Amino acid sequence: MYTQANNTNQLVSTVANKRISCKMRIEPARMACSGGIPQLSHRLIDSLAFRFTAKAFRAFPKALTTSFPVRSTQQAFHKVLTCASDDDVFTWDDVVRISKPETLSDDPSDLRGYWEKIKICNRRLESQSEFLSFVIEDQIVGYIHKGFAENLRSFKDVFTFPPENSNSNGSSITLHSSLSTDEDRTGAVGDVIKSLGEEHIPGIRNELYPVTSSFGASIFFSLERAAAPYFGIKAYGVQMNGYVEKDGKKFLWIGKRSQQKTTYPGMLDQLVAGGLPHGVACGDNVVKECEEEAGIPSSISSVAIPVGAVSYMDIDGYRFKRDVLFCYDLKLPESFTPKNQDGEVESFKLIPVMDVANIIQRTQFFKPNCSLVIIDFLFRHGYIRPECFGYLDLLQSLRSGDCS
Repeated sequence: MYTQANNTNQLVSTVANKRISCKMRIEPARMACSGGIPQLSHRLIDSLAFRFTAKAFRAFPKALTTSFPVRSTQQAFHKVLTCASDDDVFTWDDVVRISKPETLSDDPSDLRGYWEKIKICNRRLESQSEFLSFVIEDQIVGYIHKGFAENLRSFKDVFTFPPENSNSNGSSITLHSSLSTDEDRTGAVGDVIKSLGEEHIPGIRNELYPVTSSFGASIFFSLERAAAPYFGIKAYGVQMNGYVEKDGKKFLWIGKRSQQKTTYPGMLDQLVAGGLPHGVACGDNVVKECEEEAGIPSSISSVAIPVGAVSYMDIDGYRFKRDVLFCYDLKLPESFTPKNQDGEVESFKLIPVMDVANIIQRTQFFKPNCSLVIIDFLFRHGYIRPECFGYLDLLQSLRSGDCS
């Protein structure tokens, strides 16, 4: 145990000195930091070598049954690992160092680190009363925050609001009755998005998402991707785990996002992932993204296996994300090395699956929704087993959103 404590002491000191940062530009998804890294007491450093226990909490008190103790000292350790000034980023050396089993004496059967990642993707759901339903042809297709809705009131030829003297609870916003076709709606709402601009809808990409009540249902119109959470529409995407088997062990290829990305720059990511644009099938999108993001030829990517989906709902100010991610697995040849083609990925690294699990448990290095997809992989490949306390609740939580 003395050796373990020494190793942990050395790790904390090294990481703190390097001032590691996730450098996430989406503020609510990062851990709060102010100022520099605090000096850790020897008592706290020593405590990192031991199992963490504190008060109990419920991740989803209204729906789930498992109660876990919070590892408060480990949360402090997470801050050291993931927070510092915005001028610094973590490196692959940092990732490898914290991923090793000998770094901390935590229990692989302890699922609490995974729960933290589930919670990050499902925040402020108690605030749904702040949103108005967005209805088209008697179908709820989204939710618009009452505050953001004020930006739309002046566009009277596009949006129809409930009477101002009506009770807003249960009220809805719809499109003007003159907009009866997909093309008319797409054009009219698109003009509104352009008029509002980056001030109200940052990160406009000129990429369209279908607006529908559920996957495979009729498409009412198409909406700018960056505007999707402001209208609370369901957004669909694909994420692929690329793995390799060597000497009876499984490894995952992990990407590190470019520092030039407008969202989650420099963070860890799936080998291949992408939103599902209008008019593109899931399988075709996987093949396209494989080529663009990792240089995987269609002769290999075409055999990627669809293995299910994860979902989450997250409220962040005026934004209501209701995302469904279709998950794929692709077993890659040992000789294959991914090469990014579109400039969105800085580099790749092949990491043992159990070490990837440790990264998710111990840090916030991964883009938040990627953690859900990898946790799903851990379930399906037997790394998270029924003997683990909270197994069924964690499995259920991977589909906390409206998976339809």
